Amino acid sequence: MKNYLFPLLAISFASCVQPGGKISLANANTVVVKELFEAFNDHDWSRMAACYKDTATFLDPSLGLQPVQRTHAQTIQKYRELQQIFPDVHDEVQAIYGDKNHITVEFLSTGTGPDGKKWQLPICTVFTVEDGKITRDNTYYDNSH
Repeated sequence: MKNYLFPLLAISFASCVQPGGKISLANANTVVVKELFEAFNDHDWSRMAACYKDTATFLDPSLGLQPVQRTHAQTIQKYRELQQIFPDVHDEVQAIYGDKNHITVEFLSTGTGPDGKKWQLPICTVFTVEDGKITRDNTYYDNSH
């Protein structure tokens, strides 16, 4: 009986994915999202872009009001330009929620503007992950200030 107890407990723990729970370790799709944030904070834009499918869909206030398709090269260019304006840009993940192929991340983006003023911006992104790559990135924030 003891020989069956550990695998049974391990399977039970791994299958407990609570929608709305903070980090779901059982959801393998969180791995690519965590890699994306590590690459972002390392300012490794090529590694970050590689977390996305070759062409992914983005809904982001900086790109307009409608979803747009972006390639790796376009993603790399966007974040290189962001780093030129805010050399110390950094994202601090507050929470990750996983439910099947949708991973939601709440984070605080910070940096220093060209005028030397520090800023911070709370952001929420809903990622869709398929086959280990991000296919959709819906990012929400208020940049009207």
